[in-house]
Amino acid sequence: MTKVSRAPSPTLCPVPAVMVSCGETGVNANIITLAWVGTVCSDPPMVGISIRPNRHSYSIIKESGEFVINIPSSTRASEVSYCGTVSGRDTDKFKDCGFSPMPSNKIEVPVIAQCPINLECRVTQVLSLGSHDLFLAEIVHVQVDAPILTEGRVDPKKADLLAFAFGKYWQLGSMITPRSIK
Repeated sequence: MTKVSRAPSPTLCPVPAVMVSCGETGVNANIITLAWVGTVCSDPPMVGISIRPNRHSYSIIKESGEFVINIPSSTRASEVSYCGTVSGRDTDKFKDCGFSPMPSNKIEVPVIAQCPINLECRVTQVLSLGSHDLFLAEIVHVQVDAPILTEGRVDPKKADLLAFAFGKYWQLGSMITPRSIK
């Protein structure tokens, strides 16, 4: 097998494609699409999101210390793309995408009702890394659409999750069962 050397780059893939809501409904609510997102701790449950400081949502999240990670189904790929390419400085993305802002349970930021999974988060730390700042946050509440649950757990097939790899959106495929090595 031949390997090709490349310059260092963020080649980790696939990654989740999510819409992060921030601000308050009727005041400064906004949505930003992010792929630099991940779980960083299980106890307490924490996530990290990376945002460029020049993005409109950056200052909203930095000031409020709260955001919601809205995990969309693949049927929302067009809206996910739109929210990542249009600035909330210039338009109301909730309105443009036909999204319903729904109250969170533990924070002031609205969730996107049309996303099957919503993680309400409170920022605990911000780290400047270079082109992006990393917002570390505790997940303080989770909302899940009941129809995507199987035996009380999120069923990825029912959730019809979306991923991002190499500048493109992908629909997650089938579950596989690894074979035994020994």
